[in-house]
Amino acid sequence: MPDPRHASLRGAPFADDAIVSEDHMIPSDTPGIRLFVRGKRAAGLATYAPERTILLVHGSSYPAASAFDLPHAGLSWLDHLARHGYDAYCLDVRGYGRSTRPPEMDHPASQSSPVVRTETAIRDVGAAVAFILARRGIPRLSLLGWSWGTTLMGAYAAANGERVHKLVLLAPQWLRTTPSASDQGGALGAYRLITREAARERWLRGVPEPLRAATLPDDWFEAWADATFATDPWGAAQAVPVVRAPNGTVQDSREYWAAGRPFYDPGDIRAPVLAVHGEWDAEFSTDMVQAYVRRLTGAPYWRWVEIGAGTHTFILETGRWQALDAVQAFLDED
Repeated sequence: MPDPRHASLRGAPFADDAIVSEDHMIPSDTPGIRLFVRGKRAAGLATYAPERTILLVHGSSYPAASAFDLPHAGLSWLDHLARHGYDAYCLDVRGYGRSTRPPEMDHPASQSSPVVRTETAIRDVGAAVAFILARRGIPRLSLLGWSWGTTLMGAYAAANGERVHKLVLLAPQWLRTTPSASDQGGALGAYRLITREAARERWLRGVPEPLRAATLPDDWFEAWADATFATDPWGAAQAVPVVRAPNGTVQDSREYWAAGRPFYDPGDIRAPVLAVHGEWDAEFSTDMVQAYVRRLTGAPYWRWVEIGAGTHTFILETGRWQALDAVQAFLDED
């Protein structure tokens, strides 16, 4: 059942319909690398249109489904989109979740340079977009990215404007003014290992101690961690369970964002843009978001929503409905 505290499903065209969930393994542009795409829609949805089709992608550390299809209080974000009449998909870039991991990730990290650079991940986004457009016979769709995923979706939109209807950026990445929590310094191997304890501490960095439990209840974190760490069987089998995350994004942060070099020009984006940011985001500051949106000179319009008492991971916290409702209103408007 939907969260009884939330009323935005009232009047949704498919609020009472069953949800159809379909998992796909699609080819990438690299032999042997396949990409996991999950799609959800209401059983009663009979026609498909660019205005009601969306692809979501994750950030630099964790896969898509545990962010966008985790049913807190009985309802995931993909479920929410489906009940509002959307054909909604989420993608695991190679090296994450259920997508194929590059062979370098099957060996000690120190034996290889960072894998899954941003340019490669954008090609994976392109493969998923092409799959969805061909499957539904539509010319374009909306895109949503979170954290590093905002760079993937933003750069893709800047180069492929004819395929993008609207663009949603959750915690948009821009030139760094603060150290990255993902970069511990020193030489980088192919990937990094993240424990549950480290994941929780990074998540709550910047949250006042008395408010931590109210922002992220223990059972919410454990549900997310169970779903996330289960996607890495090798990591789950270690004495201290870990999840492997490719280091390509960390290397790119050093070469671009931390070096004052934009990876792409936001001014090339030609779709409407919604930027959403959390007040307590310790990874990407409010100043970074402000600098980013001011460069959206080619967008027909843009909007910036600040989520009070939200961290970098506000989409999985008790205040998540602020973000979900803001995104839904943006997607639904003419």
